[in-house]
Amino acid sequence: MTDSVEALRDIRSRIELAAKGAGRDPQTVTLVAVSKTYGEEAIVPVIENGQRAFGENRVQEAKAKWPGLKARFPALELHLIGPLQSNNTAEAVELFDAIHTVDRPKIAKAIADEMAKQGKRPKLFVQVNTGEEEQKAGVAPRETAAFLHHCRDELKLEISGLMCIPPVDEEAALHFGLLATLARENGLTGLSMGMSDDFETAIALGATHIRVGSAIFGARKPVGP
Repeated sequence: MTDSVEALRDIRSRIELAAKGAGRDPQTVTLVAVSKTYGEEAIVPVIENGQRAFGENRVQEAKAKWPGLKARFPALELHLIGPLQSNNTAEAVELFDAIHTVDRPKIAKAIADEMAKQGKRPKLFVQVNTGEEEQKAGVAPRETAAFLHHCRDELKLEISGLMCIPPVDEEAALHFGLLATLARENGLTGLSMGMSDDFETAIALGATHIRVGSAIFGARKPVGP
């Protein structure tokens, strides 16, 4: 058994404990295994042990390695969890089953146009910049309702939920709680929040999708620009 398979089993056990501790069904939490920078040799053993949802940060990297894997394992779900540029939107809509980083009107419009062209319907999450950090993408919390109105009513997009990445130097629970409140206020049930270091806290606060990479695959390999 590889280290990643053992780690995957440990993460699943922790998800179950965290969910039950919050009075939730563990099946309501989707584990997105963040496989960016890892090759097939690391990913396939995890797939063979039942993992089905994977996250990638870059469209081009995903395009290079996932079509073949999805052909071999048709039940896989691929989630885009990194920033999306408008020139990559067509490929993103074609390849991904979920996009967690809908963060501005231009990208929302590009996604809507591509979905209409391709007849595809990936799940969409609006990224909220809960810490209002200048260097981080996402809609400001106070602008979330207006942006959701634009996506739903003007672009006719079906939004599955909200996503956030808390500031590294602040208590994650405060940001998860804010995201959960924003989702509730806007009639959304999907919450993409929580990573390797804080997913149990996220589950306690309602996360439906947690994004775990290094806790499964180990330290990341450096990648070029």
